[in-house]
Amino acid sequence: MTDVRGVRGVTPVELTRKDFMSDQELRWCPGCGDYGILAALQLMLPELDIPPHEMVFVSGIGCAARLPYYMNTYGVHSIHGRAPAVATGVALTRPDLSVWVIGGDGDMLSIGGNHLLHALRRNVDLTILMLNNQIYGLTKGQYSPTSGVGKVTKSTPFGSVDHPFNPVSVALGAEATFVARTHDTDRNHMQEIFRRAHDHHGAAFVEVYQNCNVFNDGAFDDLLRRDARPDMLIPLRHGEPVRFGAEGQRGVALNEFAELVVGDVDDLGEDRLLIHDEHRPDATLAFALSRLAADPHTPTPIGVFRDVRRPVYEDEVSTQIEAEVERRGRGTLEELFRSGATWTVD
Repeated sequence: MTDVRGVRGVTPVELTRKDFMSDQELRWCPGCGDYGILAALQLMLPELDIPPHEMVFVSGIGCAARLPYYMNTYGVHSIHGRAPAVATGVALTRPDLSVWVIGGDGDMLSIGGNHLLHALRRNVDLTILMLNNQIYGLTKGQYSPTSGVGKVTKSTPFGSVDHPFNPVSVALGAEATFVARTHDTDRNHMQEIFRRAHDHHGAAFVEVYQNCNVFNDGAFDDLLRRDARPDMLIPLRHGEPVRFGAEGQRGVALNEFAELVVGDVDDLGEDRLLIHDEHRPDATLAFALSRLAADPHTPTPIGVFRDVRRPVYEDEVSTQIEAEVERRGRGTLEELFRSGATWTVD
């Protein structure tokens, strides 16, 4: 139970989705996957028991970046690709706030790739949601860093020759301490993953497969059609064998070359199935799982790949500052201004 107005003496009230809904008109294309993601987020947030005025949503540029307008929280609509950097500043100066970063695959992996990598490497306490539709939507359908080879768009009329990023692999390579994947057609799964990402102390990265029904419609249909999901989505559950299929008849195992392979459990052998360990300190197996699918047309892992603990950036910086204050005392702004070379101007 939380007092959503943050006023002492006021009777606490239970948070609901409405407490996180702004009065702004939603301005995404009809049928866009962003609607489902926003709904899942707003339905999950009351469960955290954190009032809206203690949350900040930071975004860059793009369709996904409009999300802060629709949240009745604090928000920063920053510039293209810089959301992780801006959010780092917020987290450092206000560690008491819940800081979320929202962006698309183009925003975060193209011009913003450098900022994303360092936010993850530093382990800043941020919850980062990257909505991946494998296209630039706001600028009307150019290929993005996650578009597949051969993708024909306005900017690649003969087909893209660029090899795409695998966002989960990128995050794991940057040593992110929490890495997960979900998709816009399963509200319950999104809510579970968003909640776990928020609860993680440190940099949490979540890739969300999201359909752009205008410029890249059906990019994930081979995975996410209701009839295809049992045989195409590989659920990752900590401490359990990695298996999938309507009857659990398919699985993932290590072969004699220490490579992960997908096959029928009867052929692989029940005792050879990989046991998923999201808390494994080394990211090697999580990275191998991220490489199982080269594209969204073959069986693809979904869920939490990694969840480990490491010192958090803000905590370490705060410890350094407090140690200096203890050693030298707390200065004043005037002392800071006069600490270097100064001049008197007549």
